[in-house]
Amino acid sequence: MSAHTLFLVGSAREPGHVGNTEWLAQQAAAALPANTKQTWLHLAQMNLPPFVDLRHTVGSYPMPDAGTALRDALDATMAASQIVLVSPVYWFAPPTAIKNYLDHWSGWMRVPGLGFKEAMAAKTLAAIITNGGFEKAEPTIRSYEMCAQFMAMRWQGALWGKGGAPGAVASDEAAVAAAKTFLLV
Repeated sequence: MSAHTLFLVGSAREPGHVGNTEWLAQQAAAALPANTKQTWLHLAQMNLPPFVDLRHTVGSYPMPDAGTALRDALDATMAASQIVLVSPVYWFAPPTAIKNYLDHWSGWMRVPGLGFKEAMAAKTLAAIITNGGFEKAEPTIRSYEMCAQFMAMRWQGALWGKGGAPGAVASDEAAVAAAKTFLLV
């Protein structure tokens, strides 16, 4: 499989406004080899439907319809070799858009014939996170690490940068320097 990095931006910022986390992810993306395909999805703007848990009633899920946001997210996930959760931390937790996306993994694991969990085991999961303090990001980082473990994915770790007002992370010299090598597998 050729290198294909999927960036899943979870920011709740207004469309067109690049926040600290996305900016830091852009720095990391710029360091990827030129032949690495990149796909960027802004989850909050995709309007993924809320996840409905059918595990204990219906038991399986249909393949999402072609041309829907849910199918686009699934197809991008399946096509990627590396998935990067671009995740500001809101109230000590993942953003709603990323949490909803991850909840859909439960359904995708139960689409007959898809082989979602098996496909995910061949992928790498990483997170790029900003907020006001690393200790406040730790629960989110651990949550993402546990998702990788559950899916038998390679956990690449988390790149954390100091967030705050727009542009704040640019002065976090350690995070900016680490971004240059973070996504290189």
